[in-house]
Amino acid sequence: MILEREKIILSTQQERMIISGWGEEVISNTTVEKITYLSDGLKVKGYIAYPNDESQKYPCIIWCRGGLGNAGAIDKFTARGIFGQIASWGYCVFASQYRGNDGGEGHDDFGGDDLNDVLNLIPLADEFSIADNSRWGIEGWSRGGMMTYLTLTKTDIFKCATVIGGIANLRCNSLESKFMRRLYEHTLGRYDTDEFYSRCETRSIINFPEKLSAKTPILILHGNADDRVLPHDSIDLSYKLLELKRDFRLVMMENGDHFLKNQRKEADRLRKDWFDKWLRY
Repeated sequence: MILEREKIILSTQQERMIISGWGEEVISNTTVEKITYLSDGLKVKGYIAYPNDESQKYPCIIWCRGGLGNAGAIDKFTARGIFGQIASWGYCVFASQYRGNDGGEGHDDFGGDDLNDVLNLIPLADEFSIADNSRWGIEGWSRGGMMTYLTLTKTDIFKCATVIGGIANLRCNSLESKFMRRLYEHTLGRYDTDEFYSRCETRSIINFPEKLSAKTPILILHGNADDRVLPHDSIDLSYKLLELKRDFRLVMMENGDHFLKNQRKEADRLRKDWFDKWLRY
């Protein structure tokens, strides 16, 4: 249930920046709202975005953010660009800040109970007449990739998924990535406890890829120069998916960093094409 909705209004200068970065149609053809919704009885913050044309129904996409806590939370300006762009492709977008973030209730559990904050976005589509809740996709970046993988072990509602620089194996990066070591310190506790290892294991899809929905084809994008979530997360998972004979596509982007800054246009094209392939029929 959505408790609060606030349409995002930007300054003229900010709108010009959005147009420069994401395109004129993002401002002209879409609406993005900040929302508060209920998840397990908690008031959680998030966003919705949708095309302004109400003459038809649009497939739905859940978008999973990266980061931890308020580090990586999506501000209004960024939301207007990221979610407005996907809405301009002809989709309704639903995104969570995860519990405990951006003024929301609860505690960010980094793939624990906060996974329900992703799943509890699904019923929100029933509140929008233009949302086609029979066609769902999901996308996640970095930690959001981990959230996407874990979500795909809970439901087969998604007709496709896209993961960019996604965490597939928490433990494999612990000694290789400074980013991952800092992440561990702030989320999973001390290295020398059984609880720490258990939390790593249960959040690493590499350990149970067979639980991924067999009905959901996955596009995996990863920069081969990513020094935050190392490229072998996606490569190693791909070997598992091959063994399971799952539908997926792996694209390693040459010289791409964690954010694919220099490959953005190519990444956007691949993402849009994937959603269009599986969600429009």
